Order: sequence, then structure tokens, then C-alpha cells
Amino acid sequence: MFESLIVQPIFNVLVFIHALVGGLPFGNFGLSIILFTIVVRTLMWPLVRKQLKQTRAMRTLQPEIKKIKKAAKGDRQKESMMLMELYKERGISPFSSFGTLIIQFVILIGLYQGLIRIIDDASQIVTFAYSWIQDLPLLQEIAENPDAFNNTLFGVVDLSRAAIGPEGLYIPAMLLVIGSAVTQFFQSSQLLPKDEDARSLKQILKDAQAGKPADSSEANAAVGRSMRYFIPIIIFFVTVFFASALSLYWFVSGLIAYWQQSKVLAEDEVEMEKIADEPDDKKIIEGEVIAKETKKPTDKPKKSPNKKKKKSSNKATKRRKK
Repeated sequence: MFESLIVQPIFNVLVFIHALVGGLPFGNFGLSIILFTIVVRTLMWPLVRKQLKQTRAMRTLQPEIKKIKKAAKGDRQKESMMLMELYKERGISPFSSFGTLIIQFVILIGLYQGLIRIIDDASQIVTFAYSWIQDLPLLQEIAENPDAFNNTLFGVVDLSRAAIGPEGLYIPAMLLVIGSAVTQFFQSSQLLPKDEDARSLKQILKDAQAGKPADSSEANAAVGRSMRYFIPIIIFFVTVFFASALSLYWFVSGLIAYWQQSKVLAEDEVEMEKIADEPDDKKIIEGEVIAKETKKPTDKPKKSPNKKKKKSSNKATKRRKK
């Protein structure tokens, strides 16, 4: 089911792109992977944009979260309720980013399994494709002559080889692996809040041994800063033994993701500048208008009961005098 619903559709999108551009003078499988990556990231842009805004908003809420933890004084139930109110007020869903991450992971797994098919047997670029794609001219040419399949990146990188494989070190593939890790590092660092006074995870653990426990939000932020080094290392050791076609996808995807994050962060800065540049008089006028609209003109001031008592007491004194 996974192969029919995930692997084969992803594989056929890639093969269809290759069937369109592979026959051009500069066409090759590496170019097809680059175009495939651009198509995938473009289709996922609405989800990615929402995820980035949510992630950015969560990072900016750290001071508010610290205040809530301080006000809750260890009461977990009260703290959870206050946090949910804060998220609701700011329109943040803490778990919304998981959907986008799962989709990206599924695409990566599907692409990997499809690439393995081509690397093991180049003829599967035809046999595993849909029938209507098999009828395209380039696919028919590859079916007749599998050597017609150009599995390189502009004739420079053999995408079927790994950076470290049976044939030893392959430098062109190693450059793609390093590029994937570096782009992931900058991509992770781009979303981290800049706090010069923040303690490192090592310092927090050292202080905790000395009897100075850290706040959980501070510890989570320190873990996040450490992960920007940890994730690129994982990517390096995972991709260094795989075919460089996967490294190419990861590298191009990282570059596009970095550009998309830059765009979202620039939009946030423009919005903040607009709010900062808004004149205070306008805010005051708007507040007065809202106050006038909410005030009902038909409402009459209630008569105080003291006045009635005073009138009744005056009548009683007059009767006594008479």
C-alpha cells in the first residue's frame, strides 16, 4: 500500500519531469531532481509558511511563558490552562508543525525508495512508471537502450554513487553531503532567537549539579540551540553512505527552505515595523470610537435609593412640624 500510494506517485512525478527535460541538450537526471525539489517545495509552501509563522511565534512567546511558569508556582494544571489561554489569544497551535514534518519525511522516504530502484536497475525508470509516461519519447528511448539514461548532474557527479562506498571516497558526492549538512545548520540557526545572555546546555547542567536548577523553558531553548549542531551531523552520517542523488535532493531542499524562511521572517519584520510606525493618536481615536459604540445611549442613570430615603425623611419632618 505504501508503495502504491506513496512511492510510485512520487517516483512518477520525478520520471515525468525527467521525460520532459532529459531529452534537452543540457538535460540530465540531476536537473530533474532539482526541478522535482522546486515543485515539491512550491506545492508545500502554504503549509511551510504556516509552520514557520507558528514556530517563530512560539519562539517569541518565551518571555511570556516564563512569566506564566513563575505565576503558576509549580501548579501544573494552572500552568497548562494559562499556556492554552496564551496560545489561544495569539492564535498559535503548538502541534501544527508536526503535519508538515511528517509530509516532508514521507516524501523523503518515497523518493529514496524510488531512487534505489533506478540505481539498482536503470530499466525500472520505465517499468515502474505509469503507462502514459512510458509512451513519452525519452522513456521509449531508454526502454530500447538503458544506456541512454543520463544519471549524472550536468555530467560532473555520478548520482548513483555514494560519497563513501565500495569504490572508496567520491569527492563530488562528498561535496553534496557537506552542502546538505551546512544548509541544514543555517536553516536551523535562522529560526533561533538571539539571546546573548542565554546559558548553554552544558552550563545549565553544570549549574544544576551545583544546586541551581534551570527553568524548563530555558532548558528547552538550550536544547534547541544544541540541535542546530546535532541535526546536521546526523544528516552527514546518514547521507554519506547513500547514493548522491538523495544528497542532491536534500541540498537543494535546504537551499529553498532557507530562502522561504528568509521571506517569512522579512514579512514578520515588515508587520512589526508597521505596528511600531502606527501613530499613537490613531490608536487613541480608535479606542474612543470603540468606547462610544459600546456605550448605550438609551441607558439612564439609576436613581440612588439614598435620595428616596432623603425625600421620605423630609416629608416626615414636615408632618412633625405641623
